[in-house]
Amino acid sequence: MIYARPLVQSGPRPADAMPLAGGSLWFRDIEYLSRGSGSHFASARSLPLNLALRLTQPRAPIGTLTLDQPRIMGILNVTPDSFSDGGQNAGTAALINAQQMRDNGTDIIDIGGESTRPGAIPVDEAKEHARVIPTVQAIRANGIALPISIDTRKAGIARGAMAAGAEMFNDVSALTYDPNSAEAARDLNVPVCLMHAQGDPRSMQQNPQYDDVLLDVYDWLHARIAQLEALGLRRRNIVVDPGIGFGKTLEHNLALIKGLSLFHGLGCAILFGASRKRFIGTIAGQPDAALRDPGSHAVMLHAASQGAQILRVHDTAGAVQSLRMWRAMNPATLTQQDMESDPQ
Repeated sequence: MIYARPLVQSGPRPADAMPLAGGSLWFRDIEYLSRGSGSHFASARSLPLNLALRLTQPRAPIGTLTLDQPRIMGILNVTPDSFSDGGQNAGTAALINAQQMRDNGTDIIDIGGESTRPGAIPVDEAKEHARVIPTVQAIRANGIALPISIDTRKAGIARGAMAAGAEMFNDVSALTYDPNSAEAARDLNVPVCLMHAQGDPRSMQQNPQYDDVLLDVYDWLHARIAQLEALGLRRRNIVVDPGIGFGKTLEHNLALIKGLSLFHGLGCAILFGASRKRFIGTIAGQPDAALRDPGSHAVMLHAASQGAQILRVHDTAGAVQSLRMWRAMNPATLTQQDMESDPQ
């Protein structure tokens, strides 16, 4: 296995640099990692052709949404027990919050009906269905055209959500929880996010162990992609998520965030979700999850600078504002929407 982490940069691209995943960021140097013997640096021109292609080729869109720029995914949990926003989207509140996301510039809405926080108890399919499918239907019935992602581990929920108007299947178990999920993802032929997690929500934070967390998570996702390709899924439809906070200690999370650009070597878009998680509270000294948005935005902007295409957050208004300022500091990443958002 070759582990090649592009050293990502922004701004005007030199002639000898390579574009990162078809976007505005670029690299011309690589850190080659290995198990037990450190790392070394070399020119990007040293990359094997297949790996160079995976690092540079554009990622497939989510519906009509291109991934040549980082996109904000707003979290809409229709659950009573999610760790920071449980119960806040009951009834019509979900629709009102979806409308606010649209109006503040959010790119994707991620709807979940089962909490997967540490210690969470699984929800039966009928209850999850009753939470999420009417939410998707209401959003579409009220003319909100943003792409919708369904955050579920169950094939039946994914199928029902797509029938109601969703476009993406976001599975924290990487299609391992439900034996029918891989078939559903293949049949639906929509983008599917595979997240790495060590253990299940009930046990994942009980002393997680890795030999080398960055390389172990990369290997696991690499193997899982190969398994699903063998079952008929297309790599262009696969999004990967290293699973910050899912079976990881604070040190594990930081190692994954610092080495995030390694995951571009899988040839898939990267979804990054660290919003309000415990390690941010530990570092920032903030025990209240709902007050961790400033730390969440700081981590999010680091992920954007490493080329993560989808940034999953709770505070979408703050995240959109933060990302627009980041783009202003990195002019090559500016979009027409950024330039038109404020005539002043």
